[in-house]
Amino acid sequence: MLILAATPIGNLSDASPRLIENLQLAKFIAAEDTRSVLKLANSLGIKLNAKIFSLHEHNEGDRLDQILDIAKDADVLVVSDAGMPTVSDPGFLLVRAAVVAGIDVTVVPGPSAVLSALAVSGLPTDRFTFEGFLPRKQGDRRKMFQSLAREPRTMVFFESPHRILESLIDAAQELGAERRASVSRELTKKFEHTERGTLAQLVEWAKTEPKGEMVLVVAGAEVVATSVADLVDQALGLIAEGTSLKDAVAEIAGANGASKSELYQLVLDARKAGKQAIG
Repeated sequence: MLILAATPIGNLSDASPRLIENLQLAKFIAAEDTRSVLKLANSLGIKLNAKIFSLHEHNEGDRLDQILDIAKDADVLVVSDAGMPTVSDPGFLLVRAAVVAGIDVTVVPGPSAVLSALAVSGLPTDRFTFEGFLPRKQGDRRKMFQSLAREPRTMVFFESPHRILESLIDAAQELGAERRASVSRELTKKFEHTERGTLAQLVEWAKTEPKGEMVLVVAGAEVVATSVADLVDQALGLIAEGTSLKDAVAEIAGANGASKSELYQLVLDARKAGKQAIG
């Protein structure tokens, strides 16, 4: 069978007895980075007696047949560099292929950056969505936030320290500066820290250049009874008072958890229809 085993995301004390036992007994290990699993074993004071295969995003497709052939007759332990395999880490393609091939898949649960950041965020945890790593390019990132503007569930994202400021600025622009959020860094490590506040406040915090891998948690949109037509009217009202179309749409969309791009088009259509009626 395949055994998916979660590894520590920072603090080695989070390595479970089951993880240690499986590492010691494994004859075959598929690891995201072979050096990382050897370093982990050394840090835990245990010796590996397994044949270790690399399984990362660039070779997972090519490794499937080899690993599945082994898993038909023996256990294969699957580990990533940190946290649970398949969750923004290699392993999904392997698990899917194993299920199709009728090979059992089980799990050794453990640390998760997603759940840890969500738990300490202070935001609703009853319903949430994990969106993985944010796109590197600003245009793609903003499109992603636009598509989630009306998402009512709490949202969790991964981001690197050198892009967290830009990502928070984009989130504030597309989701509204007053949307509640948190950023957790260095989870389970010595300098673990979680910053909470509005997106606007987090932008100011990020200007201090915080270090460490980041998990961004953003509150879902509030469910409002305001109709789309009302939002268009509100935007038109601001425009009539002298606010630019872009700023009016951004303000109304952000305040109501609406999609900025969709509202922009609706306001454009409404203005066009109004001009035609006058003509």
